[in-house]
Amino acid sequence: MPVLHAADAVVHQFHGSVFTSFASPARGSRELCAWRLEVPPGSRGVPHTISKEEILLVLSGTLRVTLDGAPASADARPADARPGDAVLVPAGAQLQVDNPGPAPAVAWVTTSVGLEATMAGGAAIRPPWTQ
Repeated sequence: MPVLHAADAVVHQFHGSVFTSFASPARGSRELCAWRLEVPPGSRGVPHTISKEEILLVLSGTLRVTLDGAPASADARPADARPGDAVLVPAGAQLQVDNPGPAPAVAWVTTSVGLEATMAGGAAIRPPWTQ
């Protein structure tokens, strides 16, 4: 079915954030995964290395993005992405997403099927919203 209704989305909670899955192989998609990410206010994300390219489009709030331990901006300032901004995360990059703001931050995230994340301690995670 081409229309993925919000009422049918699958909700996952992980490391304090909410991942609302719309498109994944489990939901009929063959190549792409897409979900709505909600990051609580004032939270710090968990650094993890992703196996596939990922794009985050900020819908509301502010996300502070760190890639490979450094701010994701050319001038070494914290890379704050605001509504309408997109963040391109290359495959193999270590990603950390924080919410420095006083309100939840929401983003639409898209990647390829099968994305895996490797945590700092080496544990591999296969998020169900990408499988």
